[in-house]
Amino acid sequence: KEVSGLYAIETIKLTKKYLPTRGFRSLVIKSPLNKEIIAVDQIDLQVNRGEIFGLIGPNGAGKTTLIKMLSTLLWPTSGQAFVNGFNIMNQESQVKNSIGLVTGEERSFYWRLSGRQNLVFFASLYGLSSRETKQRIDTLLEQLDLSKAADNMFYSYSSGMKQKLAIARALLRDPAILFLDEPTKSVDVMTGREIHHFIQKDLIERDKRTVFLTTHRLEE
Repeated sequence: KEVSGLYAIETIKLTKKYLPTRGFRSLVIKSPLNKEIIAVDQIDLQVNRGEIFGLIGPNGAGKTTLIKMLSTLLWPTSGQAFVNGFNIMNQESQVKNSIGLVTGEERSFYWRLSGRQNLVFFASLYGLSSRETKQRIDTLLEQLDLSKAADNMFYSYSSGMKQKLAIARALLRDPAILFLDEPTKSVDVMTGREIHHFIQKDLIERDKRTVFLTTHRLEE
């Protein structure tokens, strides 16, 4: 099935199964790992452009697995999905160019670089020009209230600052769609409110960006 791109995100019976382990060990040791695990079960959903879409569920419900499939980090077992009108199975590069991804426990920054240096490094990987890099980084640091700490080493950042920097990195290429996987999982209440305000006011109301957010907190 191909779609017209009417939706920012669309899935049709999207499923991810983890098959049991094979080999002698699985015959000798009886374990839950020897049974098929259905992490995502025939999900049908449509997310409109410019919408914030919230997905709530307890830990282990499959929220992260779903986001990884939509971000082309995992292949589905069956079903289909389209992100910004592109098929996640055979238009992987177009999907990646359309999205930004933020996880709840970010570990891929370089601890002995400053926040700004980290963003410059990732901007170079994305192929941004020097001019684009400076403009985007300055703007994002200001919007996320990180300008004063931009030249501090990343290892000195609080959990909330690290999470804000992860959001800034995800927005470097100005993506149409932003995936936020439990973005306030490890931050304090005040920082969580600041992130919520940024999502609502800057990303949705001003930029008309599509945001797909997962959480296990009902109040969120």
